[in-house]
Amino acid sequence: MSDAESHKQKMQEVQARQRAKVSELRDPGRGLVLVHTGKGKGKSSAAFGVVIRALGWKQNVGVVQFIKGKWITGERRFFEEVGGVTWHSMGEGFTWDTQDRDRDIAAATAAFAKAREMMESGAFDLVVLDEINIALRYEYLSVETVLEALKARSERTAVILTGRDAKPELCEYADLVTEMEQVKHPFQAGIKAQRGVDF
Repeated sequence: MSDAESHKQKMQEVQARQRAKVSELRDPGRGLVLVHTGKGKGKSSAAFGVVIRALGWKQNVGVVQFIKGKWITGERRFFEEVGGVTWHSMGEGFTWDTQDRDRDIAAATAAFAKAREMMESGAFDLVVLDEINIALRYEYLSVETVLEALKARSERTAVILTGRDAKPELCEYADLVTEMEQVKHPFQAGIKAQRGVDF
């Protein structure tokens, strides 16, 4: 048997196995819960990639940002120009900037009230809770409150939660958990954040 014939046979076997697996899959009849966490970059970027995918299917998308407040980012500028995304930046900025726990708790509570309203409304196919894991890490919100809201969401609505240090209970509940691993970061080499790559 030639290399080409051998390759074709192997790929046919792979294809048959893959089709058999796919035939056993089911639609859960509800939006999925995705968690993007870890110390590596790309958690929010991956979520916004899913936003673009959803918009490509003419789905309704909402974003609530829990940490980034007035900070201007490329993704926010893009979606404001393109449209199709209901966007709420409700954070006060990095936690070390505010240095006011009560103010941070108030901001997180207001952001989560908006997020819960969006998740339960039935108006959205996808809601991104950007950096909510940070609010949970600093105990501005309780994981019980977040889980309760996820369980009460409209069946139509998928949710993505981003940020480092996702709570184990959240990861257990989620349908998909991706942990971004940092291998190398320009900040460690003294390089500041770059427009278009980092924000």
